[in-house]
Amino acid sequence: MAEKSEVMLEVKNLTKYFFANSGLFGGSQAIVKAVDNVSFRINRGETLGLVGESGCGKTTAGRTIIRLYEPTAGSIFFEGEDITRKKMKPIRKRMQMIFQDPYASLNPRMTVSDIVGEPLDIHGLAKGNERRERIFQLLSMVGLSREQANRYPHEFSGGQRQRIGIARALAVQPELIICDEPISALDVSIQAQIVNMLEDLQKELGLTYLFIAHDLSMVKHISDNVGVMYLGKLIELAGRDELYERPLHPYTKALLSAVPVADPKVSRSKSRIILEGDVPSPINPPSGCRFRTRCAYAMPKCAEIEPELKEVAPGHLCACHLEE
Repeated sequence: MAEKSEVMLEVKNLTKYFFANSGLFGGSQAIVKAVDNVSFRINRGETLGLVGESGCGKTTAGRTIIRLYEPTAGSIFFEGEDITRKKMKPIRKRMQMIFQDPYASLNPRMTVSDIVGEPLDIHGLAKGNERRERIFQLLSMVGLSREQANRYPHEFSGGQRQRIGIARALAVQPELIICDEPISALDVSIQAQIVNMLEDLQKELGLTYLFIAHDLSMVKHISDNVGVMYLGKLIELAGRDELYERPLHPYTKALLSAVPVADPKVSRSKSRIILEGDVPSPINPPSGCRFRTRCAYAMPKCAEIEPELKEVAPGHLCACHLEE
C-alpha cells in the first residue's frame, strides 16, 4: 500500500471566470475574473486560512476546488491525484464543505436526522440501527443531543444550525473540509465556540482545513498558514506568525492595521492604514498590479507589469514589485 502524500491539496493556476451578458440588450459578453491563476498547497492535518475583502474571490476559489463550480483553467490535486475533470461522487466522501449561511444550507423540510443522515444514504455507508446510531454519534461530536434529532432547522439557533451543518460534513468521514466563512453569520459570542470545536475535531479526527474568512483575528487563531487574496489574485502567502508579524504586501499591511487590539495602550499607538478608493470591478481589473489604484507606493512599473507571486523570504511568498 502506497504511503499517503504529505500534501493533501494542491491547486495550480486555478482560474474561474463567469460569463455575463452586458449592455442594454445583452449584446456583448462580459467576463468576471473571479479567481485568476491562483496556486497554493495544504499539508495533511494543517489549516490554510484564506482572507481578503468581500468579493476578492476566496469563496469562489473554495467552491471551485470542491467542484461546485467547474474551473475555467488550472488543476486541482487531491493527495497527488488530479481531480480537475474527474467524477466527484467518490471524492466527496473525502472532501466536504461547511457553508457560510447555516440556515440557507439546510433543507427546512427535513429533520436534523434526515439532514445528517442524507450523506450516509447517498454513499450507502449505513442503514437501519447502524445509521441511527451514527447520526446520534455525529450530533454528540458537535455538541447536540439525540433528543434534537427529530427537530427541524427553524427550531435551532444560528450556532446550533451551524453545528448541524458540521455534523453533516463529518458524516462521510472526510479528510479535507473547506470551511466557507463558517462563523461570519453567527453572533460574536458563538463564533469562538464554533472555531474551538473545529480545532478539537481537527485534532481528534486528523482533519485538514481550508478556512475561508475575513475575520483576521479568528484566522490567526486557527490557521497554520495564511493566504491573502485581492481581486481574484493570491498576493501573499506565509506561515501565520510570519505573515502577522512581518507582512510585506501593502494590502496585507492595510488589512492587519484594521484588526482590533484588546490592549488600549497598543491600540492607541497603532497606526491605521486607510485605503483610498473602492475595489475595482473584476470585469475590468486594472492593468499590471490589481492593487495599484489603491496603493500609496504605486510606481509606473506597477501599471505595466503584473508582479509574480514568488518567494522573497523562506516560506514567505509575495506578489509586489517593492519586494523585487
